[in-house]
Amino acid sequence: MNNFIFQNPTKLIFGKGQIAELSGLVPDDVNLMITYGGGSVTKNGVYNQVKEALKGRNYIEFWGIEPNPRVETLRKAIKTGKDHNINYLLAVGGGSVLDGTKLIAAGIVSDIDAWDIVLRGEAGEQIRFASVMTVPATGSEMNGGAVITRGETVEKLSFQGDYPQFSILDPEVTYSLSDHQIACGLADAYTHVLEQYLTTPGQSRIMDRWAEGILLSIIEIAPQIRSNPHDYDLMADYMLAATLALNDFIRMGISQDWATHQIGHELTALHGITHGHSLAIVMPGTLRVMKKQKKDKLLQYGERIFGIVNGTEEERVDLAIKKTELFYRSLGLTTRLSEEGVGNATIETITRRFNERGVAYGEKFNITGNVVGEILYSCL
Repeated sequence: MNNFIFQNPTKLIFGKGQIAELSGLVPDDVNLMITYGGGSVTKNGVYNQVKEALKGRNYIEFWGIEPNPRVETLRKAIKTGKDHNINYLLAVGGGSVLDGTKLIAAGIVSDIDAWDIVLRGEAGEQIRFASVMTVPATGSEMNGGAVITRGETVEKLSFQGDYPQFSILDPEVTYSLSDHQIACGLADAYTHVLEQYLTTPGQSRIMDRWAEGILLSIIEIAPQIRSNPHDYDLMADYMLAATLALNDFIRMGISQDWATHQIGHELTALHGITHGHSLAIVMPGTLRVMKKQKKDKLLQYGERIFGIVNGTEEERVDLAIKKTELFYRSLGLTTRLSEEGVGNATIETITRRFNERGVAYGEKFNITGNVVGEILYSCL
């Protein structure tokens, strides 16, 4: 196991009716701006709950943060925040609203353009922010990462910064989610775990077993959620699994991959494929191309998650990859680029972008632009 420093400062407030706790969580002496998405919170009751909890408080609202939040919109929010001397933000919505709010928190106290903050990869100074989450998936409610889209250049890139002061998660607010939103969220959470788990064996028994527990839980609840998306306990497990999948708890001292996410971001930027769906397409391809490097961990994964114990090592590895793809398909998601009308031109564009950036991902930092091309061709 590698050396590491661990700290997760986010206070998690979980359960029914917990949005009412906002009144005691948001400090009294702040200039508050609440950020929202397109308006779904007005339909699922969350907006009224937030208003009731903050009754008597002065604050302003900023609406319109998109799925895959665009820097062009966030620049407007930053200007609003500066104009009103905002020093505290509350994101109410899904992971995209919170990701965008993380950039707003940096932009309000910065003199440089918001996209330049993204490009440097570090937020720098940020004002305080917190969240009320309505969509389980990204884990943004308990980590310091954010992913931002630039419409002008059709790019989607990530940066790191502060963690939310607190995040409220009420599983009841998930009842209004569509089947596709739930499927993409489950795929997102599952893939978050795989990016941290399917690397090098023997690094940490604790991290392995914790990751495997989340994977098994997602596999167990996924078909039940599809048939009963209003079961509180199922949705509570779903919401918590999504948080635990990416709040640093399962990656202490271990190597990580993240190539699938970086490739998926390109598919979202270029074709608008929902983030979780893009991962369901790319992850099996990553495993197919990198299976020699990941062989030992794939054997462990196959045995512990899918019960694969018979056959040669190669057969067991291939079956583990196949079962991974079948799991994504069981959620109702396609797993091939051709099914989404994506072809060679997009593959060439993404390959060129990775090569121009000079980046390399994977646990051994050997997934370069050319390897990305191989992965995408295996996804056709």
